[in-house]
Amino acid sequence: MTDLATDPTAPTASARPTATSARRTVLVTCAATFLVLADYTAPLVTVPETAAALGASPAAQTWLIAAISLGLAALLLVAGALADDHGRRRIFVLGTAGFAVTTAIGALASDAPTFIAARVLQGATGAAVLATSLGLIAAALPPGPDRIRATGRWGATVGLGIALGPLVSAAGTTLGGWRLSYLALAVPAAALAPLAHRTLTESRAATRRPLDLPGALLFTTAVTAVLVTVTEGRDGWGRPVLLLPAAVALLALTAFTLVELRRPHPMVDLRLLRSGPFLAAVVGGLFTGVSVVGLMSYLPTVLQRAVGYTPLETAWMFGLWSGLSVLASLRAHLLAHRLASHQLLATALALCAAGHLALLGAVGSGSTLRLLAGMAVGGVGIGLANAANARLAVESVPADRSAMGSGANNTARYTGAALGVAVTVAVVAAAPGATTPAEALATGADAALLVAAALALLGAAIVLLAGARRPPRTDHARRTGEPG
Repeated sequence: MTDLATDPTAPTASARPTATSARRTVLVTCAATFLVLADYTAPLVTVPETAAALGASPAAQTWLIAAISLGLAALLLVAGALADDHGRRRIFVLGTAGFAVTTAIGALASDAPTFIAARVLQGATGAAVLATSLGLIAAALPPGPDRIRATGRWGATVGLGIALGPLVSAAGTTLGGWRLSYLALAVPAAALAPLAHRTLTESRAATRRPLDLPGALLFTTAVTAVLVTVTEGRDGWGRPVLLLPAAVALLALTAFTLVELRRPHPMVDLRLLRSGPFLAAVVGGLFTGVSVVGLMSYLPTVLQRAVGYTPLETAWMFGLWSGLSVLASLRAHLLAHRLASHQLLATALALCAAGHLALLGAVGSGSTLRLLAGMAVGGVGIGLANAANARLAVESVPADRSAMGSGANNTARYTGAALGVAVTVAVVAAAPGATTPAEALATGADAALLVAAALALLGAAIVLLAGARRPPRTDHARRTGEPG
């Protein structure tokens, strides 16, 4: 049977790297992914210290965390499409070097606008790293057990970065101030860029497509406007100031769809959405972001304000969640012969929902045991989701579009994360009145957990149904009469 990812007529890159080169590819791409994800979560437990040092207003404090999501979501798909046509190693190296520079700028920032701008650029350069990492792995390893293990390791690295980012940030703040943690990420990134140039094998599609500049600009504009709308909406959805970015988002997304459907060589072939596996990959990334990443990005703030956890205590609590996600991702390949990728992703989202439900009442009671139990179940769930998302991202697209597939999946994930934070903040803020602020936060946290669990279960159902659809027949299948 022929599918979109293994169509023998699909243009391939240069010859497969050797086994040693493939191992180096996995190691280097995972190392860079770790740095980007550690940077993504670094400010979660040090917002008060960072805001005080930079003189950030309450409105600006929201962007201290959200700015990196803006850069990531806006450029992940664009970076993936560029990498497939112009060289995955080239875009990866440029992204890693740019990430080192922009992270150092953030560490040295003297005011909030400079830091926020640096965080946006960290997201943009990090997008180049994340989109190309899976593309490089797919080019280095053919479909099969080795690739499944490699994508599991990449998924584990995502969890490891998320786990250690707050710990690095909290430790840096304790030892020498919040700036130290960003410098600790910039230095290894600077060393990794030349190493990647020397050790990675270049790969690209055999047939280079012309740059889809209108599509790239419209998509970036649409995603940027969406994220500005949902981020600013945390301070109230009825404000007139939200009308402009919301209108820009709608117009840009409509124009992007019309342009991509008419171009002979679009940045992303929207007809892929008729493919069940690709739709499952995009939906899975979106609901992982909305129901898990968004919630867990705000929960540290709730624990510190409602339970009284210190930044370091909060980091250790989330370290358990992320640590178990690493272990689950590393062992996910053992389920490959029992569950298809979309089935594993649906199961993972259901486990995340179970973890959310197990956390109900834990914030109000301050029960460490209940917090640990919920975090443990949810950690296993997100670990399996990371591995399944990574595997689906490259399985669900033609072989020469692996970086684009990774970009589409991760765009959905980080757009969903921004939406998830906005939903969580809105639900917590809408909680009924309580005697104390801590009680109000606890009540709001329970409501947010219920909403997140419902969204995770909805995502699991959609992924299961979408993944069961057969992919459209490829040109090769039509010529030979094969199914597929």
